Amino acid sequence: MTLISEWIEDAAVRHGDAPYLEDTALKDTALEDTAGGTLSYAGLHRSTRAWARRLDRAGIAPGAAVALRWSDPLGYATALVAILGAGRVVVPLDPAAPAAELARVLAVARPEAIVAASDQGLPPGLAVLGPPEVPVDVPARRDIDATSRAGGIFLCTSGTTGTPKGILLREDQLAHVAGAVAGHHRLTPADRGYCCLPLFHVNAEVVGLLATLAARACLVLDRKFSRRGFWPLIAERQITWINAVPAIITVLAMDPPAEPVSGRIRFVRSASAPLPPVTLKRFEDAFGLPVVETYGMTEAASMITANPVDGPRKAGSAGRPADTEVRVAERIGSRYLPVRAGAVGRVQIRGRGVIREYATGGPAGAIDPEGWLDTGDLGHLDQDGYLFLAGRSDDVINRGGEKIYPREIEDFLLAQPGVGWAAVIAARDEVLGERPVAYVVPAGPGQWPEMEEALRAACAAALPRPKRPTAFYLVRELPLGPVGKVARHRLRELTTAPA
Repeated sequence: MTLISEWIEDAAVRHGDAPYLEDTALKDTALEDTAGGTLSYAGLHRSTRAWARRLDRAGIAPGAAVALRWSDPLGYATALVAILGAGRVVVPLDPAAPAAELARVLAVARPEAIVAASDQGLPPGLAVLGPPEVPVDVPARRDIDATSRAGGIFLCTSGTTGTPKGILLREDQLAHVAGAVAGHHRLTPADRGYCCLPLFHVNAEVVGLLATLAARACLVLDRKFSRRGFWPLIAERQITWINAVPAIITVLAMDPPAEPVSGRIRFVRSASAPLPPVTLKRFEDAFGLPVVETYGMTEAASMITANPVDGPRKAGSAGRPADTEVRVAERIGSRYLPVRAGAVGRVQIRGRGVIREYATGGPAGAIDPEGWLDTGDLGHLDQDGYLFLAGRSDDVINRGGEKIYPREIEDFLLAQPGVGWAAVIAARDEVLGERPVAYVVPAGPGQWPEMEEALRAACAAALPRPKRPTAFYLVRELPLGPVGKVARHRLRELTTAPA
């Protein structure tokens, strides 16, 4: 079994002085002996040894869960990787989450302690650990005890209501997927990635932190994406790849800089939600940079499919399977069976990086006896094995028995002049059950009545009647989740709210 501690030790011995993490704010953190906002591989090794001793002395055995709540990104990232390397299970928490949300997650994860600056807002009785003292200038050597290891990351996912689903990603799963990400994206020690995504999410943890560690590369952490100054920052930090989401790519495509961007960038990675083909084209036309669209989920330790960095990339596709088995199936009798290429069905996955069961709270039957996990997504595989997502199964609009996939309408609306972003959801209909309605964000200032008329005319000319939105709502922005995914439940709340 591959251990994260082995990666840390090897990186410290071979690349000790090389930077592993950098903080764009250039601030020191109480959690590590960083200098000028930089953590070297030798520093990561020292921190891992210090955390191992700290947890041992606190009576927290290998395999036990330790929650992490810290506001500083570099300190957060350092503690997360070091505690994982010390053989414990990290429970990453949103540092900005309200007390009620923290209580919900902690009730599911049940950690033995929490790493936090204070006990404010935490449930009573939970041991709070401060940072360990990290020795300075201790030579890197292969001396971290790797016996009886049971490290991992415990994440919760459930949306905004109900009991969270507990997902335990074991150390071997994390290492397998992180290695696949590094290999698929051809990361090397010469690479410098950029990540502004939340560190309590699996994308930043595996694609950002652990894939960078697997490649012995460097990751630049940013607290929050900001369009202003973004490209100068990328050039200043000599970034070679950008870990992004469709929301970021959309914003950048709407406002390209006058000067060419840094020539060191190899690709921009898109994840967490489907990227509309028209947005991909706008971005690539404006910047001349390839966008690598991918698909992943927490239950698979992040990446499931990806377009190749060097090779055929298909607009609108999430790419081909990356060290994970993927099939599209339909229910026939009591079993799910694969469908033909091009047919839409339920996306199912299995492999070394995919969980075999939920730790707690998972839906019954989500994983069958053969290990296939039903993702809840709908899509199809083409003749070349590329996956095209149609949307979530619970987002499908049932209009009088006809199934309508919102993404098809959204992609059409985004191709219309003046549209910056669009989301289509179901509204209740007394006769048909459901009907599509559209929320539209204009790309710039304009007269909404004229835009609405133009969109209605365009839909009438190109879309079948059932797929034409019955209402268009102008909004300044769409509600987004922490990783830039449209929060459709909030749009549904707006649609059903009394006038």
